[in-house]
Amino acid sequence: MKKGLLVTAALALTLVLAACGKSQTSDSKQVKIGILQLVDQSALNASRKGFEEGLKEAGYSGKKVKIDYVNAQGDQANLKTMSERLANDHNTLNLAIATPAAQALQKADSKTPMLFTAITDAKSAGLVTDLKKPDANATGVTDKVDVLGQIKFLHKLFPKAKTVGVLYNAAEQNSVFQVKEAKKAITSLGLKMVANTAATTNDVEQATMALTKKADVLYIPNDNVAAAAMPTIGKVSEKTKTPVINADATMVKFAGVATRGISYEELGKQTAKMAVKLIKGDKVSDLPVENPEKTELVTDKSRMKLFGITEDMVKGA
Repeated sequence: MKKGLLVTAALALTLVLAACGKSQTSDSKQVKIGILQLVDQSALNASRKGFEEGLKEAGYSGKKVKIDYVNAQGDQANLKTMSERLANDHNTLNLAIATPAAQALQKADSKTPMLFTAITDAKSAGLVTDLKKPDANATGVTDKVDVLGQIKFLHKLFPKAKTVGVLYNAAEQNSVFQVKEAKKAITSLGLKMVANTAATTNDVEQATMALTKKADVLYIPNDNVAAAAMPTIGKVSEKTKTPVINADATMVKFAGVATRGISYEELGKQTAKMAVKLIKGDKVSDLPVENPEKTELVTDKSRMKLFGITEDMVKGA
């Protein structure tokens, strides 16, 4: 009898210890995340910062998470090489910042769960075919803004402006999509749109100068080339006395007068919430592609003064 009780107790203790060991392993398992960023520029940097802050707020910091961050610096060859490297790392999940980065990473790895951020139209970029129920390995948060609302904002601030100039990189799917939306919005208000393209940051100054000769005000969409050269756009704007309205709130400090746009840092934090769900076991197909949760009004007082814009005008726009 005693022998039977001892055996039973020993088995029970073994099961308890095994369960504890399993729990400790599960709790202490390190989360591995790869981050591929297209280029070094303020908006994308803010997205990454927000993502890492969001993870930290959720308890994923220190030894609990290992982040492998790589930046392609706008080079397609780097995107390919870095994507293949992350694909071979067998990460818990990967994050792609900007459309070309997401496209390259998904091409290299169609199995590891992938989040994207700072992407305007995931569907036309070929990342998903169903935004509500992603059918591949990718989902995330777009930076899609209310283009019509921003153009109306522009028109209220500068009602005498008849021609709106738009600068973008024609090779960026995001930018092409936004420019189409901008054209619809501009023409719906009875205004004229003129556009110019810049393939690299070296082209931005000349392209912007050319636009200022045709346009009364400039609208700059969420474009990576334009964003990387936004200080240059700001100098041209001030030199030619041509106001700029940005789609990206992050960029107002470099060139804009004001905008109602998104915070890329908040965008990154929103993406981190999705990452936590994936880490805890949710499937990509369970997480619909999200649009930005928050927008904000951002102004630049010195340019407001330069172009005769008051606080009341901005609040009423």
